[in-house]
Amino acid sequence: MKKWIFGILLVVLLALGIGWFSMDKNTRNLVANMPTDDNVLFWTVPQRDAAFRALDSISALAKSKVIKAGGKAYPLPDGEPLKIATDIDAYMKDQRAAGLVVVHDGKIVLEKYGLDFSKEGRWTSFSVAKSFTSTLVGAAVKDGHINSLDDKVTEYIAGLKGSAYDDVTVRQLLTMTSGVKWNEDYEDPNSDVALFNKHEAEDGADVTVSYMRKLIREAPAGEKWVYKTGETNLIGVLVSEATGKSVSEYLSEKVWAPFGMEQDGSWLLGSTGHEISGCCIQASTRDFARFGQFMLNGAIVGGENILPDGWIANATTKQADINMPGRGYGYQWWTNDDGSYAAQGIFGQGIFIDPARKLVIASNSNWPTATNPDTVGAQREALYRSVQAAVDQAVNEAAAP
Repeated sequence: MKKWIFGILLVVLLALGIGWFSMDKNTRNLVANMPTDDNVLFWTVPQRDAAFRALDSISALAKSKVIKAGGKAYPLPDGEPLKIATDIDAYMKDQRAAGLVVVHDGKIVLEKYGLDFSKEGRWTSFSVAKSFTSTLVGAAVKDGHINSLDDKVTEYIAGLKGSAYDDVTVRQLLTMTSGVKWNEDYEDPNSDVALFNKHEAEDGADVTVSYMRKLIREAPAGEKWVYKTGETNLIGVLVSEATGKSVSEYLSEKVWAPFGMEQDGSWLLGSTGHEISGCCIQASTRDFARFGQFMLNGAIVGGENILPDGWIANATTKQADINMPGRGYGYQWWTNDDGSYAAQGIFGQGIFIDPARKLVIASNSNWPTATNPDTVGAQREALYRSVQAAVDQAVNEAAAP
């Protein structure tokens, strides 16, 4: 090998901050085929297979902060397997699933892994993180750091003063009804969701604030729902400003450590050091399931509810109409009229919660495209219904004389 080629390879490895021989085969594949564009929306499937389990280890792509776990894990004992009608092996293959954990009544009734992933690994969440971020708003209200959801956002983020966000409340950020114009098209390289990842902040501002304060209004605040990842990033800035802590630290303090996540998590950072709050928590599939159990348990930690009275009921029921029958949007949760709700992320990440059935389904995947509601998305919804039916069957059989 010529010296200059070896030199380039060495620089790349040093930039990654991890040793070649300490990487698993998937991460080595990523190093050998590094994307020319650091925007995940336009990576190849093999690049995503490798990266989704290692984003917080690849320092050339993004830095991260640790979400510290405590000393004792919340128990998830094995339960009686459910009689699920779905062919789970075929489902895992079709979904390109890395992990699937089903918890019923506090017990694991199904756990499977794919893509050479395992229960010890950590997978990135994408927009599943939005539901974690919104929960921290509730904690900050309970702790007195945020006075009211009807406060103006600019009371907490001074850098937004004089922008379209002057008229927007914290509640409207949570429900994505700010009325500020935004394009979330994952296949459009010129959409806001693509461009704001490349934005360079000016005047020492946070990068998200720097981008979002330039947006224009398209509807009166509170009147129009539009899905906006950038606004969840603003929520993270708001929580940090209100509490004086990073959202990683606050999440660890309020939930991760005291509730009993098994492993440390991590949260990727934007270019100016704030967590990318609309995305990018790395955790095990079991710990994602534990967060679902935390919600099912009423956000009780150490015998105390860390959220205000009524928060979960409001957060997980329809607060905004999304023009989909039977569904809505709460405080960064996707809601169903039957009382179930979900955190969802692109490429097939999800936490589905059905309080009536004491059911949590956590899944991590690498779908061929960021979203496809008519194929893999519909298939995942069908699995949820299949598991619900299996729970109903198990309950009925247990109650039979």
